[in-house]
Amino acid sequence: MESVIYQNQEIKRWDVGPSTFLALPEKGARLLNWHINMSDGSVRDIIHWPEENNSTNFEQTHGGIPILFPFAGKCYDAGNEDHWRSGQNSLPMPMHGFARSSDFRVRSMDQHGFEVELKPSDATRECYPFDFTFTVIYHFLELSLQISLVLENEGREPIPWSAGLHPYFQIPWRKDLRLEDHQVQIDAKQVFQYQTGGTMKKIPVSKEISSMEDPNLINRVYYELKKPVAEISLLNQEEPIKISEVGGAESGSRLTFVTWTQEKAPYYCVEPWMSPPNSPENKTVRHVPPGGRDEFTIEIELA
Repeated sequence: MESVIYQNQEIKRWDVGPSTFLALPEKGARLLNWHINMSDGSVRDIIHWPEENNSTNFEQTHGGIPILFPFAGKCYDAGNEDHWRSGQNSLPMPMHGFARSSDFRVRSMDQHGFEVELKPSDATRECYPFDFTFTVIYHFLELSLQISLVLENEGREPIPWSAGLHPYFQIPWRKDLRLEDHQVQIDAKQVFQYQTGGTMKKIPVSKEISSMEDPNLINRVYYELKKPVAEISLLNQEEPIKISEVGGAESGSRLTFVTWTQEKAPYYCVEPWMSPPNSPENKTVRHVPPGGRDEFTIEIELA
């Protein structure tokens, strides 16, 4: 495990078999890049990070795997954007929550990964006024990684949450490929198109495999999955990447996938969330009882 400095932050590096993982554990608990060192000496990026990143707003950089907590997506309280309702109170909540812009402290770190704990601030308490411990655990393997989001309730009232991950996959995978050479496969009972203003338009479930050049995939929400897995591959189904929820008796029962990209971007996001966007208002949050613990674990693997 090695480290380098990026924007006054120490990037940690893990080399596990052919895989190299780069992360900033104490800044947003963010994985920056995952690449494979090929036998011919070339490098294939799995998780995209911009080579030239001049952004001064680190949490807004399009790359890596941002952590979305306590709620994935944008919240609305009766039309009031970036707010959510807790009991009788309307509280502020930035899009995708506050974890990606928060500081974390390292609880443990070794050659296989790390565990970090979010450090609450006055700003986070204003958004999320609960007594809690939120930890993020990374486990690095030769051709896969696991990320666990763990919420522990230290208070006397139930705590709502609906977290997620926002992985930026390097698409196209190689310079000789185009976006239309790739496909995504997600088998869901319900499919929605996310609309401006936080509403979701239900659309017919016609097929589970879609070309990634389809513009309708942007802001598409897959809910009530038949299988807790999404798969990205070439059109011939070669070189697949699988994103799945693992562990626990309820694995996959509330998993949602959201697909998103920007025009001509070198990345494509297939995002595993605990439930659809605007979860407090849509009543799709999960609650952690007093003294309880809840976990959401995602595995990304080269199949």
